[in-house]
Amino acid sequence: MKVEIDINSGYCFGVEFAIQMAEDEMDHGGTLYCLGDIVHNSMEVVRLGEKGLKIINHEDLKKIHDAKVLIRAHGEPPETYKLALTNNIELIDASCPVVLKLQNRVKNSFDQAKEKNGQVVIYGKPGHAEVIGLIGQTNDEAIVVMEEKDLESIDWSRPIILYSQTTKSTKGFYHMKSLIEGRVMQEKGQLIEGEFEANDSICRQVSNREPQLEKFSKQHDVILFVSGKKSSNGKALYQVCLKQNPRSYFIENEHEIKEEWLKNTDHVGICGATSTPNWLMEQVSNYLLR
Repeated sequence: MKVEIDINSGYCFGVEFAIQMAEDEMDHGGTLYCLGDIVHNSMEVVRLGEKGLKIINHEDLKKIHDAKVLIRAHGEPPETYKLALTNNIELIDASCPVVLKLQNRVKNSFDQAKEKNGQVVIYGKPGHAEVIGLIGQTNDEAIVVMEEKDLESIDWSRPIILYSQTTKSTKGFYHMKSLIEGRVMQEKGQLIEGEFEANDSICRQVSNREPQLEKFSKQHDVILFVSGKKSSNGKALYQVCLKQNPRSYFIENEHEIKEEWLKNTDHVGICGATSTPNWLMEQVSNYLLR
């Protein structure tokens, strides 16, 4: 049996940057807290936990004083930074530069939109950490949409500025853009300049993985997609594999592999999400080649 790991899978820059910052900080000693799972992969969370990284939530943060807290790649709303100042917390900010840039764009758009009674709309997953950070730039006034039914939350009498969560699919964003344009046309009879502005803010390092995975999935008899079950990116990319290769299987680690999946198999492809560590895919490969 031949086993190949997809060279394009594994951590995106933002996640890799955050984990490196956490490890560098822990090398200096002392306790390091992380606000939420540093990455949506339980195996990596356990590994870093064994090195001393302690995961906390926002309620925990209110009770912590005089400590170091890591902000993960997803970013945080302004309230988190204000609380850190109040509680004398040193923030190790590992927010992805792409996310930080988007937060700044959303804030500027929101400030400008207020002058013309406009509204900011975010195409993303409600409750996702990055989305919470984005709507925080708008005093929590931004409208989050993920499906067509969510469009009912938009006030069609007001100008609309659309952005996207950085890890959403390009196809999904442009479908949502088309739906909003159609509704604006329906409500106002035409697309009036300044009434609707769409900003493609998707990270291409993430979105470009879809066509790469489509090709990779076709090249192997069986695909083992390695990802944490909490990863929305993982769930989406797995569906890309499954569409191209019905013998694609979602696993969190090598212990979930079933022998019957590999019957009459010559080539196995191993790939993963932007939150999947390379060491974990290699561990799966070593298990197959044992």
